[in-house]
Amino acid sequence: MAAAANFPVTGGAAVLAIGTANPASIIPQEEYADWYFRVTGSDHLTGLKAKMKRIFEFSSEKSGIKKRHFHHTEQLLADNPDFIDRTLPSLDARLDITATAVPELAAAAARKAIAEWGRPADDITHLVVATTSGGGKLVGADVRLAALLSLRPTVRRTLLYLHGCHAGSAALRVAVDQAKSTTGARVLVACADVSLIAFRGPHEDGDVDTLVLQALFGDGAAAVIIGDVDPVNPVERPIFHVASAAQATIPATEHVVTGRIRQGGLDYHISRELPSLVGEHIGRCLADAIATAGVDVAAGDGGWNDMFWAVHPGGPAILDSVEKRLGLAAGKLEASRRVLSEFGNMTSATVIFVLDELRRGRGGEEGGECGVAVAFGPGVTVETMVLRRAVR
Repeated sequence: MAAAANFPVTGGAAVLAIGTANPASIIPQEEYADWYFRVTGSDHLTGLKAKMKRIFEFSSEKSGIKKRHFHHTEQLLADNPDFIDRTLPSLDARLDITATAVPELAAAAARKAIAEWGRPADDITHLVVATTSGGGKLVGADVRLAALLSLRPTVRRTLLYLHGCHAGSAALRVAVDQAKSTTGARVLVACADVSLIAFRGPHEDGDVDTLVLQALFGDGAAAVIIGDVDPVNPVERPIFHVASAAQATIPATEHVVTGRIRQGGLDYHISRELPSLVGEHIGRCLADAIATAGVDVAAGDGGWNDMFWAVHPGGPAILDSVEKRLGLAAGKLEASRRVLSEFGNMTSATVIFVLDELRRGRGGEEGGECGVAVAFGPGVTVETMVLRRAVR
């Protein structure tokens, strides 16, 4: 693979720091079904509980999901019984909680990133915040986060709301564009989501969507600092250089991943078509993004295995589909599977958790100097970022 020689650096951007955070409450996956049916007052729905446990067994077998972190606790749900019944108007109460929880969780991740970065928080010039759960209010999560971090009043804020699982990659793309277009820019990206916005009890009609979502999603936040390729040495030390960031939409797939804010919270749907659609189109999306970046990779000759991979672990079937369609060697998606195992799908923050795994050397067969970060979301949208490891 000739990627290193052709990787463009002039006028590019770099990842300078990464931070992650999760709520303190943890529920082991093997205990979740019993917990869920107990706190929702649904133990009498024995057939649905058995179905959820079968879903968990499948997920654990394929991805090894061990535990997930949650902002909501048994006590919080007991104090807000309307959250259980999707027919009751609970949106105001949910938004009151997430309006505080999301910025605070994002701030915890951002403080870690800023500490690693090594410069004061008021050197941040731009702030990009992505959340699907922490919106619906003015002022938004971006203003609240800026205040929590004591960012300067002139920081340029961008808020991405209701983008779903590809929001983290979209936020990074926006940050890269800002870093490239503004000399000396230092962009803080903060992604945070809590699944309380979509929490609900099981429905007696056997609604599989609810059971699948309850089996998969967890809560977390991740932060990244993006800057130009001329860091302030010796304080700043790049982790990854960014060659390009691209977005593609798979035509006629608007129905595959959908979400709608209702009186009972976020009603979310993921079609069983998603893994196969991602597999069918991933090769072309990646090839286009890599060609635009000027990186040479012989994909048809197994060149995908010469790269490292940060794939959003939307679920085990998605990872399996990507691995199979691209002909990736066993272990190439180890970082993604590890994040899914330890945290579940945390929506916007998840792909950044995977990048953090890779930079810490916990990515299994990590590949070469160049790689990609890729995430999927409503649309169906494919966000791709082409990266090169920095020499540290």
